[in-house]
Amino acid sequence: MSVAAEFTEGRFAGKTAIVTGAGSGIGRATALRLAREGARVVASDISEQRLAELVAENPDLDLVTVAGDISTEAAVQAVVGAAGGRVDALANVAGIMDAFLPPAELDDATWDRVFAVNVTAVMRLTRAVLPLMLGVGAGSIVNVSSEASLRASASGAAYTASKHAVNGFTKSTAVFYKGKGIRANAVAPGAVATNIEAPFKSAFAGEVLGPFFAIVPPVATSEQLAASITWLLSDDASNVNGVILPCDGGWSAI
Repeated sequence: MSVAAEFTEGRFAGKTAIVTGAGSGIGRATALRLAREGARVVASDISEQRLAELVAENPDLDLVTVAGDISTEAAVQAVVGAAGGRVDALANVAGIMDAFLPPAELDDATWDRVFAVNVTAVMRLTRAVLPLMLGVGAGSIVNVSSEASLRASASGAAYTASKHAVNGFTKSTAVFYKGKGIRANAVAPGAVATNIEAPFKSAFAGEVLGPFFAIVPPVATSEQLAASITWLLSDDASNVNGVILPCDGGWSAI
């Protein structure tokens, strides 16, 4: 497995970034990479304990933490408020799985919760930061999508549908604000070593989807995903807009 690129010192110097899901996994790795490259990072997560550990383990970095359920408007406003009137970069990383439930076994609670976290939170936070970005004529947004946004064999029905929606929302944001100095892109991870809960709660799903997982490339690290996310957020990707970037070890090419 390749190692994620080394940090680019000062790449985000003087900039403020928001990262959701920053308490663990891809979100944590992204928050740390942005901060190590000079950004002031507003790190959001549902777990106050994980955020406290993030700060305690990295006392030299400029990290502002906001605990809360990012699918609620109150949490969104708290996060944006902590940014202090300026947001140069937004990484919508927080997400949840759906127990691989097929359509006939899908319950309303799972559907509603998956869409609330994976789609509605992305919309609300994007909506909240856009006026700040439009005010200065610049900004970059990266949404974490999934291999499940490119195929139907990587997850259950709710997660698959939610990540297809993330792709559509990303492209729509890119089109509407491409002339305003704002870029919106998405990264589509394959298998990643994180603590996201992904249990199979359907025997039928295991039968149908199981054979497809035999072709999944090796599991990536959170740091590898963070490298792709921060590149898209940075000026190094200034001519990249509306892209869904697979970061999956070649899974999407199979």
